[in-house]
Amino acid sequence: RAELQVRAVGPEECVVPFLTQPKLPVLQLDSGNYLFSTSAICRYFFLLSGWEADDLTNQWLEWEATELQPALSAALYYLVVQGKKGEDVLGPLGRALTHIDHSLSRQNCPFLAGETESLADIVLWGALYPLLQDPAYLPEELGALRSWFQTLSAQEPCQRAAETVLKQQGVLALRPYLQKQPQPSPPESRAVSNEPEEEELATLSEEEIAAAVTAWEKGLENLPPLRPQQNPVLPVAGDRNVLITSALPYVNNVPHLGNIIGCVLSADVFARYSRLRQWNTLYLCGTDEYGTATETKAMEEGLTPQEICDKYHVIHADIYRWFNISFDTFGRTTTAQQTKITQDIFQRLLARGFILQDTVEQLRCERCARFLADRFVEGVCPFCGYEEARGDQCDKCGKLINAIELKKPQCKVCRSCPVVRSSQHLFLDLPKLEKRLEEWLGKTLPGSNWTPNARFIIRSWLRDGLKPRCITRDLKWGTPVPLEGFEDKVFYVWFDATIGYLSITANYTDQWERWWKNPEQVDLYQFMAKDNVPFHGLVFPCSALGAEDNYTLVKYLIATEYLNYEDGKFSKSRGVGVFGDMAQDTEIPADIWRFYLLYIRPEGQDSAFSWTDMLLKNNSELLNNLGNFINRAGMFVSKFFGGCVPEMVLNPDDQRLLAHITLELRHYHQLLEKVRIRDALRSILTVSRHGNQYIQVNEPWKRIKGSEADRQRAGTVTGMAVNIAALLSVMLQPYMPTVSATIQAQLQLPRPACSVLPTDFLCTLPAGHQIGTVSPLFQKLENDQIESLKQRFGGQAKVSPNPAVVETVTTAGQQQIQTLTDEVAKQGNVVRELKAQKADKNQVAAEVAKLLDLKKQLALAEGRPLETPKGKKTK
Repeated sequence: RAELQVRAVGPEECVVPFLTQPKLPVLQLDSGNYLFSTSAICRYFFLLSGWEADDLTNQWLEWEATELQPALSAALYYLVVQGKKGEDVLGPLGRALTHIDHSLSRQNCPFLAGETESLADIVLWGALYPLLQDPAYLPEELGALRSWFQTLSAQEPCQRAAETVLKQQGVLALRPYLQKQPQPSPPESRAVSNEPEEEELATLSEEEIAAAVTAWEKGLENLPPLRPQQNPVLPVAGDRNVLITSALPYVNNVPHLGNIIGCVLSADVFARYSRLRQWNTLYLCGTDEYGTATETKAMEEGLTPQEICDKYHVIHADIYRWFNISFDTFGRTTTAQQTKITQDIFQRLLARGFILQDTVEQLRCERCARFLADRFVEGVCPFCGYEEARGDQCDKCGKLINAIELKKPQCKVCRSCPVVRSSQHLFLDLPKLEKRLEEWLGKTLPGSNWTPNARFIIRSWLRDGLKPRCITRDLKWGTPVPLEGFEDKVFYVWFDATIGYLSITANYTDQWERWWKNPEQVDLYQFMAKDNVPFHGLVFPCSALGAEDNYTLVKYLIATEYLNYEDGKFSKSRGVGVFGDMAQDTEIPADIWRFYLLYIRPEGQDSAFSWTDMLLKNNSELLNNLGNFINRAGMFVSKFFGGCVPEMVLNPDDQRLLAHITLELRHYHQLLEKVRIRDALRSILTVSRHGNQYIQVNEPWKRIKGSEADRQRAGTVTGMAVNIAALLSVMLQPYMPTVSATIQAQLQLPRPACSVLPTDFLCTLPAGHQIGTVSPLFQKLENDQIESLKQRFGGQAKVSPNPAVVETVTTAGQQQIQTLTDEVAKQGNVVRELKAQKADKNQVAAEVAKLLDLKKQLALAEGRPLETPKGKKTK
């Protein structure tokens, strides 16, 4: 509501006359007064906008000024001026960052002062952004802090502010200011333990401890009754009915690790968790089998489209079976039900005036006597000159192409030159449906768990205005169009692929409408990579709203970013990356793959699979942390107490530990209810770390040899430890189902305790319970083994024992080197132009990735060692 005039001044200019040192930024008010604290300036603008001051926000502002700023200034000084890295930078900030994380976790709200952004969020985000924008300084274990920071950073005003201030220089933009500051004095040593448990336990109230002890003592009695098995699974009135889908993978190829984590594995974790909560759950998926991609693959392999679908459907099913994906049904889209339901939705849209007809110019091959779908055309890219661009997109520059724009187009079937001809097509009238869509989004999005990238993508489509979308194609392989004059066409795969969820359910049960026409009783969760968001969050909802048949629409749209492979992309043709059918050949168990993929799940930004990191996480988190604790707990019962859980007499420290583990368990529930899958995995590892520490501090292997009191203490510690192991086995079930089942078999955990995950830590293995044979859960991954796998899946370039020397299978000729040199120069210009135009960050990042890939290819062609990207280091 204020009219603001911005004046740029030099850093040395003393704007505020009564200050001895120059101070920026400054807000000069009409009254002639000055505000020169960033918190005060922000408070002023919030007050103008109608915000009413509240105590919690004021408390955060006081804390930011007195606690956060001194620590943050020291961290930035060490990083920018002294060039320190890692813990040397984070050290001063550790306590402050943990405080923010714990506060967000405990109040179970996305923002510091409630459900919406407050003055406190803006001030703290602005202070922390220069440092935390580098993911290396955003600790993985502080999941709530990470989610809060990434949510704010994804918002357009915040992005604009960051670009305005830091001008794409990152934290180095602060160097001129920081160089003038005095060197920070080392932080005062405080007599507080570095162990997180003690600091956390000290904040627990007596009521929380007493409640935890009461729940523990009730044990198995506290568990709800087990849900009876249904076949088929159908919604139950009065229960929570959860319908889960993962994006249907294209049948024309083998899924790689990025496909698996983005869709089926993420959905599987939530489905397993949902069943542990005793929610009535149906999880479905299947292969997407229609469309150009299938016809193209069929031509390549000399098979019919149906034979290709049959072949690859089996391959997909086998891969997901090996990864232990718990589908209730895994179907396919080449069915009579798919035709029936798709045509019904189309007819309803047509009858209600939501279908348009228009003429489209297309390429037609006269020799083959048919119009060519996009992927049946190849030619020279009109943007970058790449000679093998497809009719829908150029693989080199990544730009979307209309097939008629290609230079020197060729039919992929007969290699003749097609001609441009007109063809009548049908369009979904999205502009006419836009108001309905916005009304639905207005009811759905507030308070929902749509991921920030999904919200951003849908908002950007709506901001640009919806346009009619063509829903037909001149193909034979697809769902037929039931309209006179269009008998030779099929529905475009993006229109009917999402209807595949309905038809797969219809093939599972003839009562499918109880799931898909029941929005009042069914919560629909849909999992996908971000490129699928427009179809699930916009196109299918428009189709369903226009059909006016009470369809169940997505309530929780969960989209991941992309998973890359090492420093590049997965490529089947170049032999780069691990594909689903190859993972089982590595002799690394499926649960280890599941764990690592979920540990690096690309939730807020793209992430990368790394063999070295996989080795480290397996050997440290699984072997030394989780496996070590569970094995020791079970071995102590076997060795010291004959396999029988001993009597437990809890002292105040044990009771506080109960309360702390209950708190961590509830944090795990809060995260998974919000579908923050990666962060919830950290909670499991935290519980295990506390268990290890508990054993180390109490040393039952020593006490068992001491007095009667010592032996009793050893029994209590052992009994507590094995119950923590039992709890971990259930928390692990969504992530590592085979390991979970192994632990439960070793501990002989009662079936009710295996099937339900309560919100309190219960004594599920009481005194006198007999456990089974205990054995190690994990094996160490060795460097030689990992290096061998890295070379095997690294494509044609093989790394020799001397990392400075790179061999290539073939020696590139000078012509290839010159071509690559030219391409690097062109791509460099593209990147520079985008940066100069301040283009979207994701677009810039994509072009930079292409530039790095080209430089890598050039280095290999010239026989040079690959350069290590700046800013990266080996841990």
